[in-house]
Amino acid sequence: MAKPFLSIIIPAYNEAERIPKTLLSIDKYLSQAGFSYEIIVVNDGSKDRTAEVVNKMREMIKNLNLIDNSVNQGKGGVVAQGMLAAKGTIRLFTDADNSTPIDQIEKFFPYFKEGYDVVIGSRATKDAEVAIKQPFYRQILGRLGNLVIRLLAVPNIKDTQCGFKAFTEEAAEKIFPQLTIKRWGFDIEVLVIARLLGYRIKEVGVRWINDPHSKVKASAFLEVLTEVVKIRLNIWRKKYRLN
Repeated sequence: MAKPFLSIIIPAYNEAERIPKTLLSIDKYLSQAGFSYEIIVVNDGSKDRTAEVVNKMREMIKNLNLIDNSVNQGKGGVVAQGMLAAKGTIRLFTDADNSTPIDQIEKFFPYFKEGYDVVIGSRATKDAEVAIKQPFYRQILGRLGNLVIRLLAVPNIKDTQCGFKAFTEEAAEKIFPQLTIKRWGFDIEVLVIARLLGYRIKEVGVRWINDPHSKVKASAFLEVLTEVVKIRLNIWRKKYRLN
């Protein structure tokens, strides 16, 4: 296969039921998009039939690949694995529940043409469209968490946790080998490293649909805040390579 323009990385943990619909939706859009692409599902040690289901779908979806891990690594670990295995000029990771429809990538392309290195989806900008909102308590936790994240790690970014982020090939290959956070706080570390490396980041409002069956527990917010402190310590200790 020739070098693809776009790589889609999908981290998946126990997604046997939801991922077929997501893969079919992504493939339908990409097959009409007019550029080359690949889809990489990274199975994060699922206990269900996720790997089997994705392997079966390779018969009907071209350029679909599976990285199958027998041991759970955490979302950050498998996103990094997919990003570094990808070959695309632009590399996007998106969630298996399809909460951000793949057509939202069209909003990103103009900014890459302008010279941005990292373009991230946001549910908090004025141009965002949140079709189905999270429960009220999650919204409050999210706002409080984001305040702490902005104070300690990434000022001026309104939504660090939206699972729809794209990178140039160079940025992906410089950022992701340096990740130390393997679970929910990895999004923040990605943005911290990108800024330290001098990459230009653009936050773009996207359409987002909350999945009421989300596997993210409320306790993940506390885990993220703990990981933010670890990232802050990494910065102070000059752990990240800047070249």
